[in-house]
Amino acid sequence: GIHPGYGFLSENPTFSDICEREGVKFIGPPSSAMIKMASKSDSKDIMIAAGVPVTPGYHGDNQDPDFLLVQAKEIGFPVMIKAVMGGGGKGMKISWSAKDFLSQLESAKRESAKSFSDDRVLIERYVQRPKHYEIQVFGDMHGNYVYLFERDCSIQRRHQKIIEEAPSSLTEEQRRDMGRKAVEAARAVGYVNAGTVEFLYDLDSKEFYFMEMNTRLQVEHPITEEITGVDLVEWQLKVASGQELPLKQEDLRINGHALEARVYSEDPFTFLPGRGTVDYYSEPSWARVDSGVELGSDVGIYYDPMISKLIVWGEDRTIATQKLRKALAEYKIGGLVTNLPFLKRVIDHPRFENYTYDLKFIEENTDVLIPTKVLIPELNLASACFLAAFYRQTSGFPSDLANFRINHALRKHFNLQIDYAYSQSDSILNVSKLFLQF
Repeated sequence: GIHPGYGFLSENPTFSDICEREGVKFIGPPSSAMIKMASKSDSKDIMIAAGVPVTPGYHGDNQDPDFLLVQAKEIGFPVMIKAVMGGGGKGMKISWSAKDFLSQLESAKRESAKSFSDDRVLIERYVQRPKHYEIQVFGDMHGNYVYLFERDCSIQRRHQKIIEEAPSSLTEEQRRDMGRKAVEAARAVGYVNAGTVEFLYDLDSKEFYFMEMNTRLQVEHPITEEITGVDLVEWQLKVASGQELPLKQEDLRINGHALEARVYSEDPFTFLPGRGTVDYYSEPSWARVDSGVELGSDVGIYYDPMISKLIVWGEDRTIATQKLRKALAEYKIGGLVTNLPFLKRVIDHPRFENYTYDLKFIEENTDVLIPTKVLIPELNLASACFLAAFYRQTSGFPSDLANFRINHALRKHFNLQIDYAYSQSDSILNVSKLFLQF
């Protein structure tokens, strides 16, 4: 069999069909389910028929700009314009009024055509205070379905997830209701294997709406594994081989709290992807690190900039947060610019600690999360003083000197990393610790 991972081929129905035709087991859902869920417009029609709530909006075929403007006015501004075949935040634009609608529509269509070779869009009501929840579902070939609870994926930048956690602050009744609706969504398309149903949750009305279904194993699946004790990849293999699901819904329980931080090779100020060669690498040995790099790895700019995931578990959210803070402090990557400083600031923010954040968290707190980058000469001076102190030694005999050589000059290699210093109103907010190896 072939396990397609969670990128490139994992949601490609053509590849799934080729595998089936050649007698190779595709470890994932049937291509028919992929096709039904690939179109945001078609999938919402299927969900409506299945009784799964969807965001009020227009999901039809008429793409005339003037017609879509009329639909937007009927829905009520602000509205979200989404690419029908979209994903990963591409082809999504917010229109706040009729004045900017046509320009935002044009921008969404242009981005959609470039990313998906399809410029069709749909129009939906824009939820002002949203959370992004997703339910992990599983189905087998015998008609059995379960949900493995929810993940909160509301910390995002440019509609892409950065930190995820499980479980959320949903009540047991809300969790059960959302989970059952997710199972109905999977059942409606004859889904088999691991999948994720994404919902938009309105903090004001306490209602939730179907957004899309990811017909693959998600990047953030480890936090579900941590709180349930279930190896989701093992389940995938068992289901693909024709076995029934190992557990029933009543057997599944939530244990503790888990957090995942995505580490990207990108500038923590501009979020632009970076490139380089990993010349120093040290993981926190006690934490789960799903990494795609090692010492000597070359990282380019042509693929997803995510290079690893840090996953921690704790008895409760407070303990899990403390562990993630410790893991981020101990995780060292040299040779690349990464978002590690940004991740540290996110989990130190009061709204994260108090669990009061929503999807607008980053854009509403850019002054703290993405402060002004400045150069501080004192840091260079501190590095020079460190080197001078290292080489300054006193001894009664030359042979006792650590740097004494009679044949060739001493060579030592130092890895010094100084996280960016940040300034606001000419005051230094934070200067991260430097680390060294020799």
